[in-house]
Amino acid sequence: MKKITKLGLSALCGSLAVASAANAGDISVAGSAEMTYLTVHGSNTGHPFGMKSNMTFTGSGELDGGQKVALTITHNDKNTWSASSIALTTNSIGTIKFSNGSGADIGDYDDKAPTAWEEAWDAGQGATTDNISGVAGSTNINWTTPETTGKIMGGTKLILAYTPRNDGSTNNDKTASGDTGKTGRGMDVVLDLRSGKKLSGFLGYSLTERHGNDPTGADHALPDGNKEEAVIGLNYKLGPFSMGYQHSAEDLKSQGDGASAEVDMYLNKSWGVAMNINGGLSVSYGEATSNQISTPVFVAPSQNRFTKKVKQKSKSWQAAYTIGGVTAKWATGETDNAAYSANSSKESTLISLGIAF
Repeated sequence: MKKITKLGLSALCGSLAVASAANAGDISVAGSAEMTYLTVHGSNTGHPFGMKSNMTFTGSGELDGGQKVALTITHNDKNTWSASSIALTTNSIGTIKFSNGSGADIGDYDDKAPTAWEEAWDAGQGATTDNISGVAGSTNINWTTPETTGKIMGGTKLILAYTPRNDGSTNNDKTASGDTGKTGRGMDVVLDLRSGKKLSGFLGYSLTERHGNDPTGADHALPDGNKEEAVIGLNYKLGPFSMGYQHSAEDLKSQGDGASAEVDMYLNKSWGVAMNINGGLSVSYGEATSNQISTPVFVAPSQNRFTKKVKQKSKSWQAAYTIGGVTAKWATGETDNAAYSANSSKESTLISLGIAF
C-alpha cells in the first residue's frame, strides 16, 4: 500500500484558506492487475485473453478520543467508479458506515463456501447465478457491533443495514433517485457467529417493501407481497482444511399472467472444501446449485396451477499459488442448465496471473 499525501487546511479570519502543517489524515492507494486466459469447451470463445485492473483509495483520520474515520473508493474491473464508503469506528459501539456498494449487508454472505479462488459458479463457464443481495445495490447506512469476546461465542457480531429506497440507486451529492417505481425501504439483519474461529456460522434476513401489492392475486402485473431474502451457513477449519456449507433463498413474490410463467423464487445452496498445502499453494473443490422457480397464476377454475423449476448446477476445481506479490491461479468449471437455460451445459478452463502493488 502506497501513502500518497497528507494535507491540512485551516480558515484564517473566515476568508483566507492556507495549507497547514497539521496532520488531517492520510490517503493511501493499493491495487492489483490480473491477466486471464479463458476457453469454454464446445463454444466459440473468440478472443480468449482478458485483463482487469483494481485500485482502492483509502483516506483515514482520527477524531478526539481515538475514534477513527475512513473513506474508501474502489475502482474494479474497468469501472470508472464501482464502490465507496465513509466509516466511523467508535470506541465502544462498533462501526457506522455510509455505503455506496461496499457496506456490511446480507450481500456479503451470498456464497461463503471456502475456495482457492472464485465461487464454483464463477469460473467463466457461463453461469448467471441470482444471489441474495439485500440493500447492497443501494446507498445505505449500516452498523456493525464490536465482536464479542470469550471462548464460547467470541468473534460474534451483529450487522444491521438500512436504505430508505432499495431501488439500486447510488446517488451523487445533492441528488435523489426520484420516483423509481413501487420499491420501498430495505432492511438487512445478519448475525455472524464466531467469525475467525474453528467452527463459525452466520444467518441473515432481508426485507424490501413493495408498494401497490395485490395479495388477492387479481392483478397479475403487481407482486403479491414484499421481497424477502434469507441465508444460513456453517464453516469449519481443521488444520490446513476449510469446509463450508450454506443455503439461501430469494422470494420475489411475483405472479404470472395465467399464460406465461414469471420468476417467483430462487433457492440456492453451495459447499466447498479448500486446503492450504503450504504458505503459497492452495487447492479447492466446490459445488453450487441454484433453483429458479416460476409460478403462473391461473384465474380460470378449469385451469391447473403448475410450478416450473430450472436447476442450474455448477462444480469447480481450483488452485492458486502465490510468490511475493504475484499469484498464478487455475480453475476448471462445469455448469448444467447454464443461465437457467434447460439443456445448456458449459465447461471452462480459466488461467490467471495477478500482480498486487
